[in-house]
Amino acid sequence: MQAAISPENYFNGVFVTPAATLKQKLKQVKAFIFDWDGVFNNGHKNIDGHSSFSEADSMGINMMRFSHYLLYKKMPVTAVITGESNLLAQSFARREYFDAVYYKVPDKQKALLHLCNQHKLSPADVMFVFDDVLDLSVAKLAGCRFMVNRPASPMLTEYAVQNRLVDYITQFDGNSNAVREVSEVVMALGNNYNIAVDNRVKFSPAYKDYLAIRKSGNTILFTETEGKIDIG
Repeated sequence: MQAAISPENYFNGVFVTPAATLKQKLKQVKAFIFDWDGVFNNGHKNIDGHSSFSEADSMGINMMRFSHYLLYKKMPVTAVITGESNLLAQSFARREYFDAVYYKVPDKQKALLHLCNQHKLSPADVMFVFDDVLDLSVAKLAGCRFMVNRPASPMLTEYAVQNRLVDYITQFDGNSNAVREVSEVVMALGNNYNIAVDNRVKFSPAYKDYLAIRKSGNTILFTETEGKIDIG
């Protein structure tokens, strides 16, 4: 294990929950769940209703999952919960071998509980990355909550803080690699950032094992139809 890192020395986001406490909360995490619009991007969409992602964020998630695998010898459940149908989000999730994408589920808490039931998890086992009002019902239940900063909505950020719905607020917004920031914060708190990167650089046996397990997964799409969540 590498020497302990003080995340406050590297990151200029806001630790609403003290870093030492958040580090302990992250030890329970077994699932990484992401909103899409406003998290992987700034929320702008093209004429088809699609919004993009960054390869820097993709690498961050990959390394965060690998870091988790090194620590616990088990793959974390990884999913997207988004309010709309976004083909690029679905394509990204399949490429990265996420476990699931939930789309067009108006009450996102319903999607969270369905995912937990599918994977025999508690909401307390979930780390959730989010940015807006429709995500707060999930943030209320999730064990760890990372809120993507958006300077245009300071009152929403204050609401999340006052109602204890967030543990960390990113320095960067969704268009400036907030997901990468979250990934590095989580790895720093896991105290194995350098070890994970070293293994990736060497393409070590541990990284090859992780890749093989990751690629054995299958991304399932879920949506809500007539009040029930089912394969979409």
